[in-house]
Amino acid sequence: MSNAIEPTQLPRLLLTAEQAAEVLQICRTKVYALMGSGHLRSVQIGRSRRIRSSDLQAFVDSLHNETPAA
Repeated sequence: MSNAIEPTQLPRLLLTAEQAAEVLQICRTKVYALMGSGHLRSVQIGRSRRIRSSDLQAFVDSLHNETPAA
C-alpha cells in the first residue's frame, strides 16, 4: 500500500487565466484586463502568467468591500 499523494488530491495553487475565468464566471479577456490593471495579482513563470488561488480569493474578497451598503 503506497502513501503517495495523487496529483488529483493536491490543491490547485496556480490557475491559468482560463481557469480563473471559469471560477469567476467571466471571460478570459476580462481576467487579462484585471491582471493588467493590477486589480488581480498574477505571477509570471517563464512566458506564462498564473494566478495564485490566494490572490483570486483576495480579489473576490475585495469586491465585497467595494459594494456600497444598501
